[in-house]
Amino acid sequence: MSSKIRTRIAPSPTGFLHLGTARTALYSWAYARHHGGEFVLRIEDTDVSRSTQDSVDQILQSMHWLGLDYDEGPVYQMQRLDRYAEVLARMLAEGTAYACYSSPEELDALREAQKARGEKTGYDGRWRPAPGKVLPTPPEGVKPVIRFANPRDGVVRWDDLVKGPIAIGNQEIDDLIIARADGVPTYNFAVVVDDIDMAISHVFRGDEHINNTPWQINIYRALGASLPAFGHLPVILGDDGLKLSKRRGAVAVSAYEDEGYLPEAMLNYLARLGWSHGDDELFSPAQIVSWFDGSHLSKSPAMWDAAKLTWVNAQHLKQTDDARLAALVAVQLRRLGLAVDDAAVTPAMCALFKDRCNTTVELAQWLAMYFGPVTPQPDELAQHLTDAVRPALNALADRFATIAWDKASIALAIKEVIAAHGLKMPQLAIPVRVLVCGRAQTPSVDAVLALFSSEVVQERLRNA
Repeated sequence: MSSKIRTRIAPSPTGFLHLGTARTALYSWAYARHHGGEFVLRIEDTDVSRSTQDSVDQILQSMHWLGLDYDEGPVYQMQRLDRYAEVLARMLAEGTAYACYSSPEELDALREAQKARGEKTGYDGRWRPAPGKVLPTPPEGVKPVIRFANPRDGVVRWDDLVKGPIAIGNQEIDDLIIARADGVPTYNFAVVVDDIDMAISHVFRGDEHINNTPWQINIYRALGASLPAFGHLPVILGDDGLKLSKRRGAVAVSAYEDEGYLPEAMLNYLARLGWSHGDDELFSPAQIVSWFDGSHLSKSPAMWDAAKLTWVNAQHLKQTDDARLAALVAVQLRRLGLAVDDAAVTPAMCALFKDRCNTTVELAQWLAMYFGPVTPQPDELAQHLTDAVRPALNALADRFATIAWDKASIALAIKEVIAAHGLKMPQLAIPVRVLVCGRAQTPSVDAVLALFSSEVVQERLRNA
C-alpha cells in the first residue's frame, strides 16, 4: 500500500444513495481530507441485472450536493473486467483459485443433506484440487464458476478501527465464488483487486461487511498485497429499532435536498451518527475535516432521529448567508408552481423569516405570499375582519398611497390610523396580516409589508 492516506466510497448503483452509505462516504472523505490524503469514488456495478444509469446519476448528484468531492473517479467496475480476468488467470495458475462445475441443484442438495445431518452448511470443496485427489470429469458445455481456495486452517485477525481486535477461524468460512460462470467477478474478489490497484489505505464501511473481511484478507494475502486498515461502522436504526436500508425504511439523500435541508446540516447530523467531538452538536464541514482523525467512533448502533435532523437544519439555516438562501428559496418557490426568478427573492425576505423556519421549503411557504395570491382562512377573517375595523383598513390603504414605501413610513402610517380610529395595535395589525399575508401571525407587520409593493398591499386591504 502507498504511504499516502487513500480512502474510497464504493456504492452499488442498484438504487439511491441512502443514509448509511452517505455517512460512510462522509467519514471516508473527512479522514482523507484530515490527513491530506485522497478520496476515491468507485461504482460497484457488477450486479448487472439490478444496476441502472438512473441510480448512478442519483449517486453522483447526491455526492455533489453533499459537497463530498473526490480526487479520482467515478471508476466503474464493469470497465475493469479485463483486469479481473488477468488476476483470476494468475490465481488459477498459482492454485489459489480453481474452477467449480457444481450445478445449483447439486449445491442445493448438498445444503439440504448438511442440514439433515445437523451440520453447518457450506461448499464441501468437491472441485478443489488437492494432492492425490481425483477430480470429477468436467461436464460438457458447462462453464464453471471460479472459487477461491480459502486456507483450511488458521485464524484471520485484524485490529478494526472501530470494533477493535477481531478474529475469525478459517474453518468457519468456505471457498467462496469469486467469478460467475459469465466471467463477471463477485463482490469479495472485485473489491480486493480494486482496493489493491487503487492503493486504498483505509476502508470504512458498514459492519454488515465484517463477515466478508476474512475472505478479503485471505485474498489480499493470496495476491501478496499489503492490507488496508478496516473500520466497520455500526448500523443506523430507524425509529422502529430496525436497520435502515435501501429495501427498508431508508430515504434517498436526494429527497432531503428536495425537502429543503441544507447539505452542511445533513453532514453535521450524519457525522454525529457514530462519531463525536466532545459535546459539540453543531459544526461545519470544515470543522468535521479538522476534527475527524478516525478516533471517537462509536461501536454501538445509531438511531435515526428525524426531529433532531430538523433541529440541526434550523440552526444552520439561521446562520446561512441570506443571498444563498434567496437562491435556494427561489427553486422551492418554483416547485410550488410560482413563476419566480432568482432576483425576485431578496436576501431581506430570507433574513426576516428564516428564524421561524426549519427548512427552505418552510421558508418558501412563508415567502409565497409575495409572489402569488393569498387565501385567508375563513375563521381568521371572521374573527379579525370586523365591521369596526373595516373603515380603518380603508383609511390605511388610502394613507399607504401617499407615503414613501419603507418600514419607518409604514410604521408611522399604521400608528396614525390607529390613533385616528381609536384602536389598539393588534386590532389593526392582525387583520392587515390576514388580508395581505393570508395568516394572522407574522414578524413585525411594518417589516413584512415593506417587502411587498405598495400597490399589492393597497389592493389586498381594499378587498376587505
